[in-house]
Amino acid sequence: MLVINVWVLLVTIFIFIIIFICSNDRSVIFHFLCFFIENLVVTYLPFTLFPSPVPKAALLQALAVQTHFNTLVDKISQDPDFLGEALDRTIQADDFTAKLFGIYKTVQQEGRTQSIVMGLIRSDYMVDQREDGTPSLRQIEINTIAAGGFGVSDQLPVVHRHMLKSVGLLEESKRIQDQSRTREMTAALAKAWELYGQQRAVILFLVEDMQISKLTHRYIEKELWKRNIPVIRRKFDDVSRKGSLDGDKRLFIDGVEVAVVYYRYGYMPDNYTEQSWDARLLMERSLAVKCPDISTHLAGTKKIQQVLAKPGVLEKFFPEQPEVMEQIRATFAGLYTLDMGPEGDQTVAKALTSPEKFVLKPQREGGGNNYFGEDIVQVLQAVKGDKRRAAYILMDRIQPRTEQNILLRKDLPLKLTSVCCEIGVLGAYVRHGGEMVLNEVTGHILRTKSIKNNDAGIIGGVTVFDNPLII
Repeated sequence: MLVINVWVLLVTIFIFIIIFICSNDRSVIFHFLCFFIENLVVTYLPFTLFPSPVPKAALLQALAVQTHFNTLVDKISQDPDFLGEALDRTIQADDFTAKLFGIYKTVQQEGRTQSIVMGLIRSDYMVDQREDGTPSLRQIEINTIAAGGFGVSDQLPVVHRHMLKSVGLLEESKRIQDQSRTREMTAALAKAWELYGQQRAVILFLVEDMQISKLTHRYIEKELWKRNIPVIRRKFDDVSRKGSLDGDKRLFIDGVEVAVVYYRYGYMPDNYTEQSWDARLLMERSLAVKCPDISTHLAGTKKIQQVLAKPGVLEKFFPEQPEVMEQIRATFAGLYTLDMGPEGDQTVAKALTSPEKFVLKPQREGGGNNYFGEDIVQVLQAVKGDKRRAAYILMDRIQPRTEQNILLRKDLPLKLTSVCCEIGVLGAYVRHGGEMVLNEVTGHILRTKSIKNNDAGIIGGVTVFDNPLII
């Protein structure tokens, strides 16, 4: 007999009723409710009961700079000298980055086979409250592989508008913007598939064994099928056992040609076995368009983020474009190297003196990896005298503006909570040879957590989806 937590069931029914009442498109019901079934437990997509206030100027600033970040990531991915120099110390200290870089070097030495390059990226920000009370937008990170924030969450504005109307905030409800994030992001995948030029070729979603975000993947897949673009879903193990290259380096899985490999997995060390690394190399060597390719994956590492903040580095990528550099640089938080040498020694010293002012970041994605407070001291005390410290960077800790909201997530008490938000801005680009054929900002998403939590992450159970109430 299936036993379902009564509270979870009641909240799920409540959400279902809200969407049914306020949506003209009944398919929204099925797209919004995200079910994760494991050990006979059913849950729903985590979200805030109300939208959270966000300063209009900060949101507009983040949106305005996104196409420049798209261009910057693409330029970095084309610069082997920069990647090699920037990551030189990191790959000596971090095995995961070293393995990625090893694949990159192999592909470089063999010669790139595909001139079509694409990226689906998300740049994350928080609004830092300065001592004088004025807000300042600060970039947290940039995600170049398996960037989330679109899919079933596209329907959340419908719910938040209804909630505001239900408590009499009619004018405020008009500030909640509809989103077409999934359609716009999917358009870039479709463009890459079109440029590949084989109508029978498929887009391969590279997915994990336990697919917590499966309905989001299906939402994206549906948009592709609307364009008559076939999609298959495979794991690393499937590629390892059933993948092959022909004489022209075309990639085949189960005898089907692959036009685009879309990585929804592969951003953490525990995503890989030795066979998985071989499968990743096989795909990178192939003629298929990769989203992202290995060089774009490396462009999103924390070390690259830190190096870009150094004086004179942006000038390399945007010569004679001072306005662009100013826009990008205005979003940077303080970022510091931990490479061996005097500069790294100074970074260690100030982190140990005032750990509460910083965040220690390893070269990892997916949330839940950063160190705060006394944990910084413990890590740095262990590695301060050797090259292992180069596996990390140090960043100024942002003091975010806080709001009050109710977080709806399985097993979380239903109560008013002090929260802070991350603004995620999504971008998509496609380059064919030397021509950028698509470069767009495709939307934004808010992700909110209790201020009691240091780190973030939807999958990690800390953060929930939200919408900005523009103020």
